[in-house]
Amino acid sequence: MPSARSRIDTPRLRLVAPEPGQAQAVADFYARNREHFSPWDPPRGPDDDEPEAIQRRLLGGAAAFDAGEAFRWWLTPADAPRRVIGSVSLSNLSRGPFQSANLGYALDAAAQGQGLMHEALQAVIAEAFAPAINLHRLQAGVRPENLRSLAVMARLGFADEGLARDYLYIAGAWRDHRLFALLNPAFIAPAHW
Repeated sequence: MPSARSRIDTPRLRLVAPEPGQAQAVADFYARNREHFSPWDPPRGPDDDEPEAIQRRLLGGAAAFDAGEAFRWWLTPADAPRRVIGSVSLSNLSRGPFQSANLGYALDAAAQGQGLMHEALQAVIAEAFAPAINLHRLQAGVRPENLRSLAVMARLGFADEGLARDYLYIAGAWRDHRLFALLNPAFIAPAHW
């Protein structure tokens, strides 16, 4: 079976799989965006932003990527490949009759409003639906107040499947999320089906 690409280039971005050398750039990304992400992200542990913890997560992420168990790409500007400005992830991969994954994404506050996340997500969706990963379904949860993210889902053609009440614990309370899904019209059924 082919493996997912560890580097994907788009016109303005370079998407790269986790590697230990990214620890400082990822730490800088989280430090710059701590306040920006706080309304949208689940609580983080007290040491989660320390370079050593990030290094461990990058090593785990690289192993999961190589094993085809989870995929994350860190976004860098094509002209500044050492500066992390976002990420896109495929987590909770389920094979068998489900062939699905959860889609997650984050973008630097200073990079908002330029269509960069749309560009990155188009590339990751193409990779997720290509033979290397070959998923049938991508799912994403978005807080109803996150208007930018709702617009991205609509622009990419994700179907709104409804409201999940008290879906994730974020910013001190259980928060509702709208659930979205995108199906792969070119899904290739495994030979043993």
